Amino acid sequence: MATNPSELSCEVELRPGEKLSLPPALVERVGPGHWLVTVAPAPPSPTPAVRRDHSAFLHGYAPEDEGLYDDYPAR
Repeated sequence: MATNPSELSCEVELRPGEKLSLPPALVERVGPGHWLVTVAPAPPSPTPAVRRDHSAFLHGYAPEDEGLYDDYPAR
């Protein structure tokens, strides 16, 4: 087994009735030495940021609406 002093981490998802088993690639990297193993709940998945889109406004007028507001004075 190889000893690697860097910090190792992995994310594991368990369904009801499943037992914890670590990925073999992670287990193989742990060798002789003093290790601290911590198990904590993962933070909730971030919701994707809402991206504002103005395409509805840009596509809101029909070609026959062209010139509809030409009579209004400019500000």
